[in-house]
Amino acid sequence: MIPFNVPCYIGKEDVAIRDAIAKQKLSGNGSYGEKCIRWLEEKMGVNKAMLTPSCTAALEMAALLTDVGEGDEVIMPSYTFVSTANAFALRGAKIVFVDVEPETMNVDPKRIEAAITKKTKVIVVVHYAGVSCEMELVMSLAEKYKLWVVEDAAQGLMSFYRGKALGTIGHLGTISFHETKNYVCGEGGALYINDASLAERAEIIQEKGTDRSQFIRGEVDKYTWRDIGSSYLLSELNAAYLSVQFEHAEEINENRIRTWNLYAEGLAPLAEEGKIELPAIPEDSKHNAHLFFIKTADAIVREQLSNYLKDLDIVTATHYVPLHSSIAGKQFGYFHGEDAYTTIESERLLRLPLYYGISKGDVEYVIQSIQQFYAQ
Repeated sequence: MIPFNVPCYIGKEDVAIRDAIAKQKLSGNGSYGEKCIRWLEEKMGVNKAMLTPSCTAALEMAALLTDVGEGDEVIMPSYTFVSTANAFALRGAKIVFVDVEPETMNVDPKRIEAAITKKTKVIVVVHYAGVSCEMELVMSLAEKYKLWVVEDAAQGLMSFYRGKALGTIGHLGTISFHETKNYVCGEGGALYINDASLAERAEIIQEKGTDRSQFIRGEVDKYTWRDIGSSYLLSELNAAYLSVQFEHAEEINENRIRTWNLYAEGLAPLAEEGKIELPAIPEDSKHNAHLFFIKTADAIVREQLSNYLKDLDIVTATHYVPLHSSIAGKQFGYFHGEDAYTTIESERLLRLPLYYGISKGDVEYVIQSIQQFYAQ
């Protein structure tokens, strides 16, 4: 069987975890956590990085830092994971969903501007498949209307927009280290603080609303409850696993890019014949090969192809059901403007197996199987 995903494992992670146990410091912000933070700040050019238990937690911190509350509106694509919306709905905000660009499945900046009202407080962009949104346009809108920008770059570590790492362009950025991502530690995430004015409060929110971080640095003689917050620290065991992945980040990235290119080259003839559509990578975007998808003619063909591959022991996956069509999406938000692409494009999209270490032979088998399906 060719699985859809295999969590990345280099082979040295267990050594790091045993070392973390031996150090007898298992809670957050230990030596391994600091090592990961330094890597993110130095390699990705992040002003301040914070490790969190998940990307969901990082998004919740972003909602707190932007002071979103009752009566506020937050604009985002409907084509995203539920955590993108949940983080702001939890604060009482109304979620305003807008349409995507069909080529990338990223939010359409023109739809964003049309949805802005006096109640709008935050724009959340989602860099789907590690391919950048048009951030220059988004940031110009934010400046024009005095709005916060949060980058949901859950899939975007090692991806860039005009030379800048995804997550470092907006006021805040979030990253995921879930086992389905390129760099993993089971569950985990990171929050990028790109606006220096938010840094001190972010530390307090991460430490359950206390100034414990300042206490540890010797800046205060005792720590107390200062603000709203929660337990937003990544454990040292997770950080130890993650540190090994960062040490091999280039190797992992190159391996995934090779696989992505094999799919792109092998499936190009079917795309030229108009039978499928392949991902589009804008010129100003350098992607990380987080996933490879194809688009079939419609939902019926997608199901037929998925079942055909399943019978050949090839596991594929669809992706997001648009949030505005869900029960909670209708309760906590609404779709602004025309749903020209979100729903119809999401119903055509099929993700193919792609993970660190997948063999060239397995990738070629997937390609040949898809070719055989369309030949029939």
